[in-house]
Amino acid sequence: MASKRDYYEVLGVARTATAEEIKKAYRKLALQHHPDKHKGDKKAEEKFKEIGEAYEALSDPQKRDAYDRFGHRAFAPGGGMAGGGFHDPFDLFREAFGSSGLGGTIFGDIFEDAFGGGGRGRGRGGRSNQGADLRYDLEIDFLEAVRGCEKEITIRRPAPCSHCDGTGAASGSKAVPCATCRGQGQVAVNRGFFSIAQPCPKCGGAGQTIEHPCKHCRGEGRTEQNARIKLKIPAGVDTGARLRSPGQGEAGTRGGAPGDLYVVLSVRSHPVFERQEDDLFCEVPVSFAQLALGADISVPGLDGELHVKIPAGTSSDKVFRLRGQGVPLLSGRGRGDLHVRIRVEIPKNLNSAQKQALENFFRLCDESTHPEHSSFLEKARKLFQG
Repeated sequence: MASKRDYYEVLGVARTATAEEIKKAYRKLALQHHPDKHKGDKKAEEKFKEIGEAYEALSDPQKRDAYDRFGHRAFAPGGGMAGGGFHDPFDLFREAFGSSGLGGTIFGDIFEDAFGGGGRGRGRGGRSNQGADLRYDLEIDFLEAVRGCEKEITIRRPAPCSHCDGTGAASGSKAVPCATCRGQGQVAVNRGFFSIAQPCPKCGGAGQTIEHPCKHCRGEGRTEQNARIKLKIPAGVDTGARLRSPGQGEAGTRGGAPGDLYVVLSVRSHPVFERQEDDLFCEVPVSFAQLALGADISVPGLDGELHVKIPAGTSSDKVFRLRGQGVPLLSGRGRGDLHVRIRVEIPKNLNSAQKQALENFFRLCDESTHPEHSSFLEKARKLFQG
């Protein structure tokens, strides 16, 4: 058995070569010795496999480290790296070129079709008759979003033709294998020494043609129709939520699978509540007498009226947290909280009796009733005296 050549020698790089230098050398040699360029040349095929084997060993940091220490023995039985073997050289070729960012060249997104060597070409005709997905923007009310609701929308979309049942064929006619691509949906196009598979221009990739197309849909198997669709919107959705309705998109051509419908939600604002994720916030105005004396006030909630007890001497802007009174979680387990901010309302349009009562109250106040005000005045005096 002939001994294997040194992997660095095979790729023509130094042992100190970087990963990028190794990849660059491999890509150059792989193109030069690719079997598609040397049809029937067994030596070129063996050379291509040798290059692939060397690249796989040196492109993997662990394998390269083992090879640097033990040479080819690292991959022999009992060598510590045995058992996995080497991959198909065509897979390595796809990996090296497909991930290189050369999307604008022949090795970009058409790469799998261009190199069918090893029987691994993708082909693009299988899904050519599938319907496209659709998007529908739906605006709903704030309470509909947090409570959940049902909606019915009307969309216009391609639907299966009722005259030919979506087949595209007139009555008594049928679909036959395409003579151009022989039912494969693809044709091979030569690009120099590369053979590229692309959708058949005759059948559009369907692999079939129709003897006598349906006159109503012109052989497409679908026509524009209005559709009324019912949607169940779960409680807790918010602006930007996307609902998927499988199979409610465009019908496929000639009986192809339909696409999906995606409904994107937009939620209108609410005059009382402000939402932050699953919590609700609202501001409730109260009189200074209620703050001073204490009170039991009513506040709005999603499920009706709620009550908050304000202790005597409560400051304005105090926030009370009502647990479990916020937005239902989309998971269905629990709810957020409701945060109620108390804001003092300054009385306006006072009559003479109310003014007199406030003046009497003011005369009766002292440092004990307004300790914060007295403390502030004392700090101000020290500031100006100092």
